[in-house]
Order: sequence, then structure tokens, then C-alpha cells
Amino acid sequence: MGARKRKSAEALKEQRKDKSFAVLNNLRMSPRKVRLVADQIRGIEVNQALNILRYSPKYASNHIEKLLFSAIANWQNKNEQKQLEDSELFVKEIFVDQGRSLKRIQPAPQGRAHRILKRSCHVTLVVDTMNKEVEEIGEEIIDTVVENDDTKKDNDNKKTNKK
Repeated sequence: MGARKRKSAEALKEQRKDKSFAVLNNLRMSPRKVRLVADQIRGIEVNQALNILRYSPKYASNHIEKLLFSAIANWQNKNEQKQLEDSELFVKEIFVDQGRSLKRIQPAPQGRAHRILKRSCHVTLVVDTMNKEVEEIGEEIIDTVVENDDTKKDNDNKKTNKK
């Protein structure tokens, strides 16, 4: 492995230390069908997402429910000092990528054949605490307010100097 590749791999590993995620590879289901279920739970609190998945009639909901349980378990392993009940976990990201397609042939009339694509997908689910998100958003708001106040003061000083 080259030095550049090693550095980028170490940087990626450092980024993943803070994230709690689970990946489901080669789910034998069309990505389009799985995205319907994924869109329902994106950005929702974990307990509510589990309820949605448990009572959903879609076939993909069973697989995503297992994936969500896995992501929660991964979060618990990375944050052993914190309790799950106090953390307010939510589904930060969930995305569905296309996997490999199996190509099959179905006989058609007059000696022809139609190709059938049996699609698969990869699902990635990231779980995070709501408190961390609120703190980050709060810091951004405070920074913008302080910057706006500074610019207003500068503008007021310029107006008083002109008079």
C-alpha cells in the first residue's frame, strides 16, 4: 500500500470512529422498493422508526428493522458510558445503493428471449444522538448572530463617523 493511500485510509478510519452505522450488502431486492421504506424513517427518532418498520407491510421493512437494531448495537458498543434511554438516538442517514444485477433469460414467442434483471442493493444506515445535532446547530446560530452583531456595530460606527 502506498503512502498516500495509507494516509487516506487512516483518515477514513478516524472519521468512522465517531460514527455508528450498519451496512447491509447484497439485499436481493430492487433498490427502488427499498428506498420507499428508507424514506419513511430518515431523520426520525429510533423508537418511532422501529414502530414504523414493525407495522409496515413492505417486505423490505423486515431487513431494515434488523439493520436498525444492528446500528443501535454498534452505537452502544462505541458509547459504553452512555445509556441508550438518555441519548435520544435518531436515524441520521440512510441510503440505498444499487448492487450487482443477476441477468436471467425468459423464453419469448417465436424463439426469442427476453432478458430479466434481478436487482440487488446495499443499504447503509447511520445512527446519531439528537443532543449532538442540537448543539452543532446552536453553535452555528450563535456564530451567525455574533457575526451579524459585529457587522451592525461596524455599520453604526461608519454612520456616526460620517456625521
